[in-house]
Amino acid sequence: MAQDIEPDLAGKLTFDSDKGAGRSKWAAIFLALLLVGWMGSGYVIPSAATQDAASDAPAPRAITVAVMPSQAQDVQLVLTAEGQSEPDRATNVQSEAGGQVVSVSAARGDLVSAGQEIGRIDAETIEAQLLQAQTQLEQSTRDLNNAIALQERGVATEDRVSSARAAKAAADAAVTAAQEQLENTIIRVPFAGRLNDLTLDVGEFVDPGSVVAEVIDNDPLTVVIQVPQQALSRIETGQEATVNFITGEQRTGIVSFIGANADQQTRTFRVEVTVDNPDSVMPAGLSARIALPTGQARGHFISPAILSLGTNGDLGIKTVLEDNTVAFSQVAIVRAQTDGVWVAGLPEEADIITVGQGFVTAGDVVDPQPMADDQTADISQ
Repeated sequence: MAQDIEPDLAGKLTFDSDKGAGRSKWAAIFLALLLVGWMGSGYVIPSAATQDAASDAPAPRAITVAVMPSQAQDVQLVLTAEGQSEPDRATNVQSEAGGQVVSVSAARGDLVSAGQEIGRIDAETIEAQLLQAQTQLEQSTRDLNNAIALQERGVATEDRVSSARAAKAAADAAVTAAQEQLENTIIRVPFAGRLNDLTLDVGEFVDPGSVVAEVIDNDPLTVVIQVPQQALSRIETGQEATVNFITGEQRTGIVSFIGANADQQTRTFRVEVTVDNPDSVMPAGLSARIALPTGQARGHFISPAILSLGTNGDLGIKTVLEDNTVAFSQVAIVRAQTDGVWVAGLPEEADIITVGQGFVTAGDVVDPQPMADDQTADISQ
């Protein structure tokens, strides 16, 4: 039986009247559904198998860490600050008289006592002036006595006595002035100390008011430090302090002054510590470290290497809890020493991770092991 083939309007051939055309469409749809089902089973079935395999795999092994049991102790809080020593007093010595230097009785670097002579200026002219003034005083004294005697006999008047008395007073003043000028020819130091400088030389000429020496009093020695405002309330005058000079000398000092006004730039307060310095052995200007006890706290002594940073940048320590999980505790350093630091913020008793803290985080389960003896010695030194 011949098939009816009719051209469509576009000139293409169609087989709509063919009975086999419909079966081909259904076969294609069935094959497409079968392919999709097979592909879907390929994703689901292996996934289920993978989950079963994962559930059957052994759990990961806990990381082994070394721990150190630590017990909190009372620790002396100490405020440390860098400072510089200053003399108790320092001044320039000036010549009060002018003239030629005739003697020098001290050397630069000598220890001198208060009022000690260190030089002398030629006083020949002043001595002559003093002799003249003394002679005039003697004459005026006799004139006054004669005037008083004549007045008592009724011969001299009151005006003559007053004039004689004024002349004697002028002579007294002249003698006193000459004696002061003579004393000024002797150059003396105003207080005990050490001659830090001396420019006097025999034969040279000095003018009145010329600086000829510098004397420094280093006993006691004053060490000046700057204390932050948050620590000011823990310091008081009369408090003892340990002073370590850069030369290696260690002395005990006393807080003698606490400033009442903060520095405008640093917002710190000036604190002075007085240190006894017999014979001015320690020079001024030395750098020094001051240690001031400021109270007590409870803390743990650890090595700085144990410290770590939290996720927020907080300084802390990792410890192991009773269930072998890691905990991170934020701590604060309350005292630093050359062999370790004291920290506050941990419980009274704590198992501190000393080795492996960089490989674990808070919440991890670990296998804690006691720290080796050599590591313990390093921490406790």
